[in-house]
Amino acid sequence: MSSATMPQPAAGEWRDSKRYLWLFSIAVMGLPLLGYGLYQQTGWSIFWWYGPIFVYGVIPIFDWLVGTDTNNPPESEVQALVADRYYRWAVYLAVPLQFFTFVWGSWMAVNGGLLWHQWLGLMISVGGVSGVSINTAHELGHKTDNFERWLARIALAPVAYGHFYVEHNRGHHVRVATPADPASARFGESFYRFLPRTVFGSVKSAWEIEKQRLARSGAGPWTWQNDNLQAWAMTVVLFAGMIYWLGWLALPFMIGQAIYGFSLLEAVNYLEHYGLCRQQGLDGRYERCQPHHSWNSNNTVTNIFLYHLQRHSDHHANPTRSYQALRHFKDCPQLPSGYAGMILLAYIPPLWFRVMDPKVVSHHGGDMRRANIRPDLRDEVIAKYAAAA
Repeated sequence: MSSATMPQPAAGEWRDSKRYLWLFSIAVMGLPLLGYGLYQQTGWSIFWWYGPIFVYGVIPIFDWLVGTDTNNPPESEVQALVADRYYRWAVYLAVPLQFFTFVWGSWMAVNGGLLWHQWLGLMISVGGVSGVSINTAHELGHKTDNFERWLARIALAPVAYGHFYVEHNRGHHVRVATPADPASARFGESFYRFLPRTVFGSVKSAWEIEKQRLARSGAGPWTWQNDNLQAWAMTVVLFAGMIYWLGWLALPFMIGQAIYGFSLLEAVNYLEHYGLCRQQGLDGRYERCQPHHSWNSNNTVTNIFLYHLQRHSDHHANPTRSYQALRHFKDCPQLPSGYAGMILLAYIPPLWFRVMDPKVVSHHGGDMRRANIRPDLRDEVIAKYAAAA
């Protein structure tokens, strides 16, 4: 499959039209605060649920209204684009606002005198911020700078998903779009079947990766050199400090928002590689990851809020490429909507299968032997589409 990009403008003519729009990626960390302000103005309890209302309602609507952006920066401009520190600060500043929202939300959950449905809405809203912050950590964790890597681990502390730093970079990016990857969804696998497999599989993978790394230097896994233990310790210290300040009533809120937060990440993982598979050579080794091994989306609004995460095809083909320089590839598989709308679809398996299964079949040209299929369905699926062909 060709991976040609879209035509590029001539050097010197290009300007990043989204330069200042990236600041909305920071603003999304304050959605629960905005919801609280609206509640104060109106007295409407619905605004405690402002986070999910915005993510599942407002963003898909604006994705549809604004449409897609397939423009790419010319390669001659990429070096200057990446060197521009403005784009780094547009990521850095999201972390303190994330922590402020987490601390404020925990305090409000304990001391705000909330009704149960208000408390639940606040928990989901703050959890949404924690989930989006994993994407912040994702962008930072791919960099080589030690400050950015530590900031990535700090961003993962409120969501209790510190092992993501290890598993994503050294596990998922190695095994992506293969049956061995716990974060690559299989054809015929519902989100609810995928979720426990990826959550527990990712923890196990992260532990094995660090265990093997430390063994090469003669150390065991139970050492502070273990990146997983360092990251998990940040969560323990953070949660313990909050409990010391607010009491044990803060713990259910913090755990609940973390669970919702990392489930949001895994919903994104579910749709990013569903049914796609790298092919094995005669030596049993998988081909190099190419843009067509990830589902892509150019919906402008969601890309602004998620640092171009939806340009996932280029990200996996070139993992160290900064978000502002990620490209659209015209031949890679495209999602029918932005991530926000696709997550809603994933929550309803019959609709998901109805929309996405034909796209997977079409992408593989009807030859489902090339797909990543749920193992217990593999023979049935291959026979079904072979007969249809």
